[in-house]
Amino acid sequence: MSLLARRRVAAALVALPFCWTGARAQPAAARRPTPAQTEGPFYPVELPADADADLLRNGRLAYAQGQPAWLDGVVTDLDGKPVAGAQVEIWQCDHAGRYHHPGDGGRADAAFQGFGRVTVGSDGRYRFRTIKPVPYSGRTPHIHVKVKLARRELLTTQLYVEGDANNERDFLWRRLGAERALVTVPFRAGSDGLQASFPIAVAV
Repeated sequence: MSLLARRRVAAALVALPFCWTGARAQPAAARRPTPAQTEGPFYPVELPADADADLLRNGRLAYAQGQPAWLDGVVTDLDGKPVAGAQVEIWQCDHAGRYHHPGDGGRADAAFQGFGRVTVGSDGRYRFRTIKPVPYSGRTPHIHVKVKLARRELLTTQLYVEGDANNERDFLWRRLGAERALVTVPFRAGSDGLQASFPIAVAV
């Protein structure tokens, strides 16, 4: 190998760490925040004694109505980093469109927990066992979602079902405009019921 060729190889090897370091140093693309929506009138007046991640069991009662579904996702900040310690809450109506709330007549199925809460770990992941949401008078199917960190509320929003025929008639869904894609997800058939994933990005 000529002296000139050896110098070119040496220069390339010296430059490699610089190029690699430069590639790793590129900042991650900022994430669009999950849009906020109204809490609605049916947030629990009192949290249920059973408020875990399985809404299909309320104490000793097992709920066998509706379409069982898993809802999961990751809570991140706007840089894509998991928000460890965040609490994720969901609440929704039962298969007949009734909430566990005195303002809705208190007629929800007692076996449906209706509300769940989990605290995410260092990976930011959450998972709930629930049902695919159903429509009721004036509203398209949805699940209410709230994210807290310590004493702060980071987000309150609503999750919608992709492709549901009621969406276009729902005033809250229409009001979202282009942002509706961030809160509208498919419920797909899986080996253990329906599966839906809802990533959540919040400003911390």
